[in-house]
Amino acid sequence: MNTANFVIVAIFIVLGIFLPVAAWTVGRFLRPKNPLYEKLTTYESGNEPTGEGNIRFNIRYYLFALMFVIFDVETVFLYPWAVAYNKLGMFAFVEMCVFIVMLGIGLLYAWKKKVLQWTSI
Repeated sequence: MNTANFVIVAIFIVLGIFLPVAAWTVGRFLRPKNPLYEKLTTYESGNEPTGEGNIRFNIRYYLFALMFVIFDVETVFLYPWAVAYNKLGMFAFVEMCVFIVMLGIGLLYAWKKKVLQWTSI
């Protein structure tokens, strides 16, 4: 093992800790400190906030958004494969078929658990 590699890692760790702390410290001394009541209030598009700040949302919104993100990211993997399909050969085709089958199983599981159903149970 080469100790130069450990020294480089140690330098990056020290810099990763030191630079943010230094930036926060310098920022604390350079920024103006003028706390006013208007600055301490909640900003809501220039209007006075009304009502509760904590609103409970239905979990289905989050599940639906998560499903959208999963299948949206799927297209990021499918597009380069489709563009370079002629160069990749049969192994890449089988690999992509396995990938699509796994996504299909996940979709069937979500459908079975009624994640895709928008109305209440």
